[in-house]
Amino acid sequence: MRQLLRETFSWHAGPPAWGAAMVAGLGCALPLLLGLFSGHTGFLWASVGAFQAAQASPLHRFGMLRMLLLTGLGACSAALGFWSAGDPLLGLGLFASFGMLLAWLQRFGSEAGKMGLGLVVCLCLGQGQHGIGNLNNPHAIATLFILGGLWAMLLAFGLRGLHGLRMWPYMPRFISILRVLRRHARRLPRRQWRLHALGCTLAMGLAGLVVSLAGLHHGYWLTLTVLTTLQLEFQGSLVRALLASLASMTAAGLLILLGHSLQDPTLMVLSLIPLIMLSRALQASHYALFVMQSAIGFVLLAESLSLDWQLAQLRLLNVLFGVVLALFVALLVYGLRQLLERRTPRSAAAP
Repeated sequence: MRQLLRETFSWHAGPPAWGAAMVAGLGCALPLLLGLFSGHTGFLWASVGAFQAAQASPLHRFGMLRMLLLTGLGACSAALGFWSAGDPLLGLGLFASFGMLLAWLQRFGSEAGKMGLGLVVCLCLGQGQHGIGNLNNPHAIATLFILGGLWAMLLAFGLRGLHGLRMWPYMPRFISILRVLRRHARRLPRRQWRLHALGCTLAMGLAGLVVSLAGLHHGYWLTLTVLTTLQLEFQGSLVRALLASLASMTAAGLLILLGHSLQDPTLMVLSLIPLIMLSRALQASHYALFVMQSAIGFVLLAESLSLDWQLAQLRLLNVLFGVVLALFVALLVYGLRQLLERRTPRSAAAP
């Protein structure tokens, strides 16, 4: 309990990153304002691309490279999610593959895991926005996403210039990066990682299949609930899994209550931009808190221009289905973990 309180109240390492907060706020503000004035929901993807790119620190040595990777890979993920929304088998395979990719990237440290998390979130948003906005072409979605990311990168170049830094810093050798990543991967036991990878693959695959089969409206409420719940640290405890599910359901309920009480895109945008800036200025260093923080930001962006907040019950049902699915997968992984732990002493005791 003491460790949990320490992580909660000291979740941000160092002083607030107001420069990165300005990049995130201005990067998301311009597309959202264009969406308000034009009434075209396609600008949502430009704001999502700017928010995705702004997750990287522009002043960091690898910040610009991370922004470029997050923009390009995030655009591909969103387009793939939109493209696979109408085919259940395609959604099953694609979401299962991205769940495995996320678990694989987490082997190489929290920073690689954060990058994989952003890609899976973009995939969920792409599938959930199918049939809602004015766009029906995944290529157009990827293009708008990249434009938003490039706008955020332009602001990041200006921030680097104000600090007297090189526009594009020197990159280290690729071999040295591989050595560091391999060192991180060796710290995690293989059995623990395989169980985690199985849980991520199974849960995300089932979530993508359910949304495609049922044709759920705003299906990213389900898939993101499954994603955030499984990314919280269970440590083989059913109590922690239940607490993680309650935390995800509570956060989603508060977001739905906020949107239902406002029901005005102008008020949503005016409330969202300061929240994005504050969230980016105090970006969580702890991985589990970063998952919740990023998921809340992406969901608010996706719902900022929505005009159907009278369907709050449908969003809440999607969250409940996601919690049930995440708990089901957590129980399966827990049972498999207990079975393997029972067999291990027997095999060790055998001559």
